[in-house]
Amino acid sequence: MLILGLTGSIGMGKSTTAALFREAGVPVHDSDGVVHRLYAGEAAPLIEAAFPGTTGPQGVNRTALGQAVLGNSAALRRLEALIHPLVAGQRDLFLSAQRRNGRALVVLDIPLLFETGGEALVDVIVVVSAPKSVQKDRVMARPGMSSARFEAIMAQQLSDGEKRRRAHVVLDTGSGIEPTRRAVQRLLRALAGQ
Repeated sequence: MLILGLTGSIGMGKSTTAALFREAGVPVHDSDGVVHRLYAGEAAPLIEAAFPGTTGPQGVNRTALGQAVLGNSAALRRLEALIHPLVAGQRDLFLSAQRRNGRALVVLDIPLLFETGGEALVDVIVVVSAPKSVQKDRVMARPGMSSARFEAIMAQQLSDGEKRRRAHVVLDTGSGIEPTRRAVQRLLRALAGQ
């Protein structure tokens, strides 16, 4: 089974590209989606114990948790130590199920693939990228986003240039969804021909 690692900096179109892989019939493990489910369930009490006041009846309050960890590398490492093993467990279950189902290709959608050593888990690294102006416009359109928060998030991530340098494949998402869809389809055809 060939494992593609899909990554890219915030606002570069990773979630949209993951949806295009799904649309093409490729199983995708969404690390962010897993984190959302964990925050609403089993991770909430662990996070509340480590970061008091960051949860409520619906689970983790992402805004409160962000305020507790953004810009604080020790706090961020503490959070990652709680969450990463839980996400890894879900990823391993996904991969086992896909192997049992005889899948030839799967995608692991990992936002911080390089930052967390995820390149060791995958066979092909696909980085999504767009011009900085497009990235900033996308991110600033998100609810609750500020320039300071955007900069703090960017400071935690490897630069786009470095990600592109380490990639096996770079998908340019800056021209919109249709060119990105065609690029995903070309990549899948190329991989099928290996």
